[in-house]
Amino acid sequence: MAAQTDSTVRQEPAVQNAPAKVQNAPRDTTARPVKKKVPVVKKDSAGVTIPASALRPAAPAAPVATTPAVPAVPTAITPATAAVPADSAQQQTVVPSRQETTYDLFLKELAAKNVFLKSNKPTRLDVNKLRVYDDLDWLVYVMAGVVLLLGIIRLSYLKYFSDLFRAFMNPTLSQRQLKDQLSQSPFPNFLLNSFFVISLALYLYLLMYRQQYITSNTAWMAIPGLIVLVTVVYGVKYLMLRFCGWLFGSSELADAYIFILYLINKVLGILLVPFLVILAFCTPELAKAFMYISIFFIVLLVAYRYIRSYSVVKQYLSFSRLHFFLYLCAFEVAPVLIITKVLLVALTGGL
Repeated sequence: MAAQTDSTVRQEPAVQNAPAKVQNAPRDTTARPVKKKVPVVKKDSAGVTIPASALRPAAPAAPVATTPAVPAVPTAITPATAAVPADSAQQQTVVPSRQETTYDLFLKELAAKNVFLKSNKPTRLDVNKLRVYDDLDWLVYVMAGVVLLLGIIRLSYLKYFSDLFRAFMNPTLSQRQLKDQLSQSPFPNFLLNSFFVISLALYLYLLMYRQQYITSNTAWMAIPGLIVLVTVVYGVKYLMLRFCGWLFGSSELADAYIFILYLINKVLGILLVPFLVILAFCTPELAKAFMYISIFFIVLLVAYRYIRSYSVVKQYLSFSRLHFFLYLCAFEVAPVLIITKVLLVALTGGL
């Protein structure tokens, strides 16, 4: 029983205890040389190694084995039991991560406050259309040419300009006197008529461009076409008035009406110049407002032309106001509406 108790308490290999017994015996060291003995290792039924000291007789080994065996119990068990929590504590120790910097804190705060950095951020569809680049450099040169042409005519024929606006603002002057004053300069008369055609054609183009009936890519074809159209309309009108005056024997009345017609046209061509610049280069909102203002002035000038024409024609012919109104609807308003409708159908392809 002592041998088994010793083997269970101290589980040390027999190789370490056997030399200690040899060194403690004095007779072995003096009488004969020490021979190395192979330690006998035995195991019990439980598989525990039994040291060689346990196999010797119990009488001589009892004082040596029993006396130091009692204090050896706490020394052998205490380190073994204390090693288990030390190993588990070492495994459970968490390695501290690096400390957060100010930049990391700023990124976290930004991710928490900014809506677009969150995982459940709202989705918005991009409804902005791709902007098409329009090269409108040519329009700058066209507007500069129009203003330059008007300035050259104004500086070259100062007296003609003064007589023109005096005839426009003072309808009580004699028609013959006004015609004589303005007929002395036929070339500036032709220049201002040509300027009216160009100005009205550019105004119609910009009007359709702002209303998105046409694009800037078709300007090389649209502007010359409108110039030709305005020239044909007023040329045909001039020939029809001359023909009607010759046919009905009222050539003087036809001359007076033609004079008033082209007088208002010259003033209208000059008046459209600032509106051309605004429609060409201003923002869409501002251009739309000035477009309506320009239409108001055009209607006002056309109404003024009909009022002056009525007073002149009344001096030569006796007719009712109904007949004059029917004439305006048939020969003045209807052709303009028909031409406008044809242009819209040609440009938009709809009715």
